Amino acid sequence: MAQFNCLTFLTDYGLEDAFVAVCHAVASQVAPDLRITDITHLIPHGDIRRGAAVLAQAVPYIPPAVHVAVVDPRGGTPRRDVAVYAGGSLFVGPDNGLLSVAIAVAGGAVRAVSLTNRALWRETTAATFHGRDIFMPVAARLAAGLPLDEAGDRIEVTSLVTLPPPECRITTGGARVEVVTVDGFGNVQLSLPGADAPRAGLTPGRTVTLAWDGGELAVPFVTTFGEVAPGEPLCYRDGGDWVALAVAGGDAARRFGLRAGTRMTLIVT
Repeated sequence: MAQFNCLTFLTDYGLEDAFVAVCHAVASQVAPDLRITDITHLIPHGDIRRGAAVLAQAVPYIPPAVHVAVVDPRGGTPRRDVAVYAGGSLFVGPDNGLLSVAIAVAGGAVRAVSLTNRALWRETTAATFHGRDIFMPVAARLAAGLPLDEAGDRIEVTSLVTLPPPECRITTGGARVEVVTVDGFGNVQLSLPGADAPRAGLTPGRTVTLAWDGGELAVPFVTTFGEVAPGEPLCYRDGGDWVALAVAGGDAARRFGLRAGTRMTLIVT
């Protein structure tokens, strides 16, 4: 296994406690020259889908790395800790679906192990802090060149837990979609890839009606936020090239009561 110069870190640990700092310290003790890039530690507590979406959005922009992600609402309960090789990178974390979307974006899992080699863990291991005691020390050793197979028992990649894909069905003059994630600005990312927007009739200058249980909204499909007045809603292709709903200078998710998993019908006129 080749060495990696970069390790990324994503969690729901927050920034009010020392959790992130001690994980950095553990990795640095193992591999002092390793560069650690924090993706975010503000994933809503236990929100595996949000963590999976954010990790998948970040991975394409990062050179080959070891990606450590920890969002584990059932921490301390039986489930595998895994390391997965995909697309020239390694993904380390709980086998609860958190890693699955990023692994798919990277091209799919090639090899995977369960992190059963306790000699690589911290000597004292807490049942509820695997980020510090298992994931970081193992990930740092893998980044330093430890062969993947030495981290634990080989497992079938087909046995890895995966999140079900969000609904996306293009229809005549529209689409059936769902909300994938909501970012920190309240922008609502939908499950329709930007590249498929024209097939659904979504081109700049058209009007799209979004209907969901409890709401309906007609908005322009535009290229930039500046094409509508402040406070006005809009539909656009976001920076990750997904169709999204936003409010210029506002919070679309809060204003319209939308959250991940909300199903919508898009009708273009």
